[in-house]
Amino acid sequence: MPPRPKKPCNAQGCNVLTRNPRYCDKHAEIAKAEASKLADKKRESSNQRGYGYKWQQASKGFLARHPLCAEHDRRGEVVAATEVDHIIPHKGDMVLFWDRTNWQSLCRSCHSTKTASEDGGWGNPSRKSCKMQ
Repeated sequence: MPPRPKKPCNAQGCNVLTRNPRYCDKHAEIAKAEASKLADKKRESSNQRGYGYKWQQASKGFLARHPLCAEHDRRGEVVAATEVDHIIPHKGDMVLFWDRTNWQSLCRSCHSTKTASEDGGWGNPSRKSCKMQ
């Protein structure tokens, strides 16, 4: 099958011909970054999502009682936890949000990795479940 014909990039003032749907390689990255910024603007603030003063106090108490990273603990390693994670993402469900049996202590690295794998961060596709659970 012959390749798709080249078309001009849709970016204003760009005359590069491309086989990509809308933009040349240079402008595709810029468009992706702008779309990400727009998505961040649409997201509610942390306070609106339930992470206000009450959460800060509850998570601080939970970390005091569970000071080690649960993921590292499962591997037999000892690493201090810095964040409280919702094992099953609550997605706005406040009953699940405050269910302490759904909480685990994680270090920043493990929490970032888990969140990115669930939410599709770092260029990963969004997943329904996390391998770390």
